[in-house]
Amino acid sequence: MIQLTIIKITEYGPWTLTLGSDREHELQMLQAHLYREIQKLFSAKNCLVFSNRFDEFFVITNGLTLADHVEIQKQLQKVSSLKLSMSIGYADNPYDANLKAYEGKKTPVILDKEHSIFGFVNGQTDQKVTIMHFDVENITSQRKVKSPYEISSIIFGIYARMSKFFLSKKSLSFFMGGDNFMVVTSDDAKQNAQEFLEIAKKEFDVTFNCGIGTGNSAREAVKLATKSLDTIREIRDSKKETKPEIYELSCF
Repeated sequence: MIQLTIIKITEYGPWTLTLGSDREHELQMLQAHLYREIQKLFSAKNCLVFSNRFDEFFVITNGLTLADHVEIQKQLQKVSSLKLSMSIGYADNPYDANLKAYEGKKTPVILDKEHSIFGFVNGQTDQKVTIMHFDVENITSQRKVKSPYEISSIIFGIYARMSKFFLSKKSLSFFMGGDNFMVVTSDDAKQNAQEFLEIAKKEFDVTFNCGIGTGNSAREAVKLATKSLDTIREIRDSKKETKPEIYELSCF
């Protein structure tokens, strides 16, 4: 079971028009500041925030109650003049949790009208989340023959393919910057990762390392996924044994 919260800036389009035409630099700074505050508040509760679009954020909120969401919403109101809504959903996989949160906002199922919180809360601490941390292995060699923008174009092409592939597995993919990606997934993580690694080799001629972590909270899962990725690098650097492409750790 995984719980997911979608945070959306409300009435964003009309509000941006009030800033005049010379507004883009202000919007970029505002969005960066908002992401920082949201990440800070949720990570303090062992959650993790992913930027879906700059006006929308996905948060893995296993174990958080409605009261926790209200508390964070109140703190966000103190640091930002923007109005934010929260839509919560839970399910056996990330994609269906996303649909449940969407349903809660669309219907709407109002949990707290004053603080614009919608959806369905589980709030139990015995939930489980699995996260994959992908890192491109051989991107450095391509930098010798391709410009920085060409590298970015390759990365975004990989991201589009990754998103489509894992969506078919009811998993959610996010670009984390550089050549790193994370996928919030559920069952068959290792099998699905192996399948995508083969696709990446065939279609993009790139090799990935993939660390997988499973924990009660998003931060615990990501910690284990990143530790798995570090283990792959340690094995590679030691040259004492064959480097695996996928390594998995779990607290269960």
